Amino acid sequence: MCKVSHFAGHMALHKVTHLLPACQQKTSGSNLAVPFLTMNDQISFVSHAPAHDAALLDAYSRTITGVVASVAEAVVHIQVNKKITERATNRPQLAPGSGSGFIISSDGFVVTNHHVIENATDIKVAFTDGRVVNAELRGADPSTDIAVLKLYESGLKALSFTDSDALQAGQIAIAIGNPLGLQHTVTAGVVSALGRTLRAGNGRLIDDVIQTDAALNPGNSGGPLVNSAGQVIGVNTATIISAQGLCFAVSSNIAAYVAGRLIIEGRVKRAQLGIAGQLVNLTERMVAANRLSKRTGVYVSEIVADSPAYNREIRVGDIIVGFNEKPVGSVDDLHKLLHEKEIGKPVYLDVLRAGRKNSIKTVPAEAR
Repeated sequence: MCKVSHFAGHMALHKVTHLLPACQQKTSGSNLAVPFLTMNDQISFVSHAPAHDAALLDAYSRTITGVVASVAEAVVHIQVNKKITERATNRPQLAPGSGSGFIISSDGFVVTNHHVIENATDIKVAFTDGRVVNAELRGADPSTDIAVLKLYESGLKALSFTDSDALQAGQIAIAIGNPLGLQHTVTAGVVSALGRTLRAGNGRLIDDVIQTDAALNPGNSGGPLVNSAGQVIGVNTATIISAQGLCFAVSSNIAAYVAGRLIIEGRVKRAQLGIAGQLVNLTERMVAANRLSKRTGVYVSEIVADSPAYNREIRVGDIIVGFNEKPVGSVDDLHKLLHEKEIGKPVYLDVLRAGRKNSIKTVPAEAR
């Protein structure tokens, strides 16, 4: 290894001249940088990186800049005033907030996160050209942290969703948003992992979450995560503050479905049984005797009074282990099965009652 002596930020000329031949010999044929002497006796470095490395870097840069040029116009800055309760006085007051969003139709529908606009009294959207317009909340879904706004504008640049099921770990991911209020900031990375789950603010699990190392910060929420073609692969939603490079986005397939339902109906319909339950471990004897595939179930701790669901056959103390012959091991499993198509239709639950499996009938109602 070559060593060069420094003296108060400068070097002795004779020492550098003496060391140069040895350094050149040791670095010959490698990609290490070789020092040479300048007029001011400072060390500079000549890179011996292969020419194709620079070409690859230029290709990557061209990809990122090309995507930004094509999509940035459709990314907006969202400004809100929210109702909060001051802890010291317990009085309601307004507090400013901000986030990101992106336009999905030329007539002014904008996707963002539910937590960006939650409890907002007024919502404004700022464009890249400096215009600021009022926005109306079309609908929000806390269970997926997706919301849709309506702008009364026309001829807007819009982004399109792509199929997130076709994503692969390692492909380019580009995030555009307004972190910490710094408008239209670009970060780039890769899709780190697929199929993650994330807990929404209302306690439900968000499935099919994308993990990326494209840096996200407060204010990026609701902005698009796009691929190298400028198509939306996810909606940026969360980071792990105590970690680096652990950022998450709701997949485009879920976001597109939810946004469509919010535009049409203003909400996403889900089924509910009108019960309260919690995870419980099963004994080895229960599992073996009833030939169960899971070692946990959902213990029914309460039956909600006046629930619109038909749940008269369910009893407090039952342990739900199946739903229409599909195994249930947790409340999250039950939530996944209670989708819109089950509303108003007979459902057969497998429950453990006094240690033995029984099949009972229930009819889910729409969750409110």
